[in-house]
Amino acid sequence: MTLLTARDIRELAADIGLRPTKQKGQNFVIDPNTVRSIVTAAGLEENSNVVEIGPGLGSLTLGLLEAGHRVTAVEIDELLAQKLPSTVARFAGSDAPFQLVNADALRVTTLPAPQHTTEAVTDTPESAANQPDALVANLPYNVAVPVLLHFLETFPSLTTVLVMVQLEVAERLAAAPGSRTYGVPSVKAQWYGDVQLAGKIGKNVFWPAPNIDSGLVRIDVTRTDRDPEVRGRLFALIDSAFAQRRKTLRAALSGWAGSPQQSEDLLTAAGIDPKTRGEALTVADFQRLAAVAVGDGGASNADAAAPAPPAEDPSP
Repeated sequence: MTLLTARDIRELAADIGLRPTKQKGQNFVIDPNTVRSIVTAAGLEENSNVVEIGPGLGSLTLGLLEAGHRVTAVEIDELLAQKLPSTVARFAGSDAPFQLVNADALRVTTLPAPQHTTEAVTDTPESAANQPDALVANLPYNVAVPVLLHFLETFPSLTTVLVMVQLEVAERLAAAPGSRTYGVPSVKAQWYGDVQLAGKIGKNVFWPAPNIDSGLVRIDVTRTDRDPEVRGRLFALIDSAFAQRRKTLRAALSGWAGSPQQSEDLLTAAGIDPKTRGEALTVADFQRLAAVAVGDGGASNADAAAPAPPAEDPSP
């Protein structure tokens, strides 16, 4: 199988009259060696069932197929979605284990069962649900974190995630407690499993070249308890803790808890210094505090708490 070169990418774009736009986060990988390094970094089991978000013109799609994996690609852009099946058929063969879903990734809640076809799929009936075990993608920079968290929440079958995002976002996702970049995306992603910065990608392997470098983030998903109510309460707490990150937790969580004093009482009960700040807490700390709040049974319960102030923006 031949992977796409810079010349191929430009020819495919010209065929459909595509002009990449910053608004859509369209930066296409033009270097086959980079594609293979991304696939290798994913460390997938043989013949994995992979979901790819934002396949674009097909560079990473073909790399995944070359490695022997099954691919379900989710593409929102209708122009790209119309072109990709013929590209896969041309470079990987008409019998490649590939299917395309033309949809907004943030609205996808089910995927069709894997098929040996290059035809686009327009609906995703529950009876034919697909449970992917890996997510590998060059995520559009403008929606990277929301899309990542949505898929982690929606598809508990995922065990491995390898995504390429803006380097700054990659560093935030993998940040450790106490660091300047540790925040809402860090805690929420790390709730699902072990998050690591898996590599850096330079600007020159993209067309058009972005203004910033990219980073690879790998998540080994270990979370088995997916109670949506527990997650909802926990994530609301995380949002509140970082909404005013310069404030102590006693002050930052006063709205969530019901008052500064209730905030202090809950923090103390959870073994957390009320004078500390959100960036000092681990995932386990947040979980313990959320559990104490539920056990308290008062206004601190997330269902009864006052609305939290706007959270730190989790997107790039």
